[in-house]
Amino acid sequence: MAEEIVNRVAQSKLVTFNLEEFYPPGERKLLDIKDWLYEGIILREKEFRDALQEHDWSQYQNSYVAITCSTEAIVPGWAFMLAATKLRPYAKRVVQGSLEDLETALYYGVLEKLDYSDYKDKPVIVKGCSNRPVPPNAYIFLVQKLQEVTKSVMYGEACSSVPIYKRK
Repeated sequence: MAEEIVNRVAQSKLVTFNLEEFYPPGERKLLDIKDWLYEGIILREKEFRDALQEHDWSQYQNSYVAITCSTEAIVPGWAFMLAATKLRPYAKRVVQGSLEDLETALYYGVLEKLDYSDYKDKPVIVKGCSNRPVPPNAYIFLVQKLQEVTKSVMYGEACSSVPIYKRK
């Protein structure tokens, strides 16, 4: 007579944390200011301000926006700040940098506000694979938050996890 198969993972106190579930919905857009620079490398204030004035900012309505410059130009910080002021009425969030920098900032915002009390004194496994773009820094920030409350943190899947942290 065969023994009944028992799913020990389902019976354990192990809690799965899937960062993908915290993905902030919304369109992501990259605003490259290189086209507003003289020959793509020199910022001339008057021409830059004129370009900002003529740009259709409504295309960023309800979007998350990363402002960047893809050329080797040395762009003063105020230029990005000025572009951000134009985006303020339209975009949900604006950062200077790449789309990955944007994702990191979005996850940071979500994870900073999260209540971690449900994970208190529990073993937690952070799911590694996802179908959405989860930036590596989100995992770093998450493990630091989880260390404050959990018994242990693992990474991967229940059947093949890597231990990351265990409270002593």
